Amino acid sequence: MTSVQLYSVRDAFAADGYSDVLARLAAIGFDQVEPFDFANRADELAPALEAAGLTAPSGHVGLLSGDQEAIFAAAGRLGIGLVVEPFVPAEQWTDLADVQRIADGLNAAAGRAAELGLRVGYHNHAWELSTRIDGVAALEVLAGLLDPAVLLEVDTYWASVGGEDPVALLGRLGDRVAAIHIKDGPAGGVTADQVPAGQGTLPIRDIVAAAPASAIQVVEFDAYAGDIFEGVASSLAFLRAGTPA
Repeated sequence: MTSVQLYSVRDAFAADGYSDVLARLAAIGFDQVEPFDFANRADELAPALEAAGLTAPSGHVGLLSGDQEAIFAAAGRLGIGLVVEPFVPAEQWTDLADVQRIADGLNAAAGRAAELGLRVGYHNHAWELSTRIDGVAALEVLAGLLDPAVLLEVDTYWASVGGEDPVALLGRLGDRVAAIHIKDGPAGGVTADQVPAGQGTLPIRDIVAAAPASAIQVVEFDAYAGDIFEGVASSLAFLRAGTPA
């Protein structure tokens, strides 16, 4: 399953509106998208998704800091089954007590989500990997503290920026990984240097092979120097081409 994180086209949304942008993504060949901040955008997203023939199996939202009842209601309206917390700031990952607090929040949210037929996940940036707790990456410490119902969306680019081999990381996390963010470029953390999948330094084919077969592959650009629609189209084409024989 290949999706696209709508944060990639945020500027196009501002310029052209939801309906036009989602229609362009559908025309490129996407049939799934991953909305961001979706609880505040449901009124615009719901009809635009339907008109474009797109589904949204996952979505980003400030779950730990927001109104969870409103968030889960919006997820149900949009057909989002996996509600992903996209961002807990670096200063909240300094020690084991910090990570335990994050795990407790996600576990509690997952309990309520399960009552509604939804799942909860967490998406990393670089600091969850670069921060070490007793020699272990904080993201892996988190994984060990989470209820099995809480899943992970591994941003493979940011994992690499954080100093981890994303292929090995995916292997260690195993079936906890429900989705992966796929982006490419030199792994120096300068988002403006990101390029379509297969055109940078990340081992995209190996990353895809290391993720569970059921994991959603989400194309994303934090920033892109070229035409963003050409960028996501190139990434989709690369992923759909599969691994060469």
